[in-house]
Amino acid sequence: MRNILILGGTMEASALARALAERGEQATLSYAGRTGNPRAQPVPIRVGGFGGADGLAAFLKAGAFTHLVDATHPFAAAISANAAAAARASDVAHLMLTRPEWQAVDGDRWTHVPDIASAVRALDGPARRVMLALGRMHVEAFAAQPQHHYLLRFVDAPDAPPALLRHHLLVDRGPFTLAGDLALMRDQGIDLVVAKNAGGEGARAKIDAARALGLPVIMIDRPPVPQAQAVHDIGDVLAWIDHSAHRGV
Repeated sequence: MRNILILGGTMEASALARALAERGEQATLSYAGRTGNPRAQPVPIRVGGFGGADGLAAFLKAGAFTHLVDATHPFAAAISANAAAAARASDVAHLMLTRPEWQAVDGDRWTHVPDIASAVRALDGPARRVMLALGRMHVEAFAAQPQHHYLLRFVDAPDAPPALLRHHLLVDRGPFTLAGDLALMRDQGIDLVVAKNAGGEGARAKIDAARALGLPVIMIDRPPVPQAQAVHDIGDVLAWIDHSAHRGV
């Protein structure tokens, strides 16, 4: 009997959970716990960290899991590294379900930076109205550039107001639409967008809207991920599960 652990927190992870439930597979979806009100799922869920690679390996063994699918956010580099190490240590089949990176096209005005600190430095200069499309984890770093007015969009309301002198906060859950983000950027008078290269379709409306409005984008490149087998499509995950089962994994 195969038993699949999905490391989630993304739309792709939720879609995979639905596909596995429809097939009658035994699966568990794990959240890191950063979203206070996760969507209901058709498989059992767990919330919280594992305590690093060793803790995840112990969880895999204790739960008799046969497969581990890392469907976390492309910027969850530490979790992905722990997943690869835990799968090796526990002899569990391991696969990454990732989103293709966004690629610049005609009309895009991207400045590539390697990390959050570089994005903060790239905002040196006169005051602008900046959309920080980063979630809530890294917002505090931008307090180092207090001259700007920031537009923030969080999935959950924060426990305390963000430490930004000038900001406007929206609490909303995607996926977002091009028409909606065009209207939002126009209404807020946005001059520039700061975004992570998350890839995929669910979060790209802001990138398309910035292009349509001719706005510059500070694009934070993805961190390196562990060497592991990776696919972009849920159908490929299901085929991998079936193939690995035939091999006796």
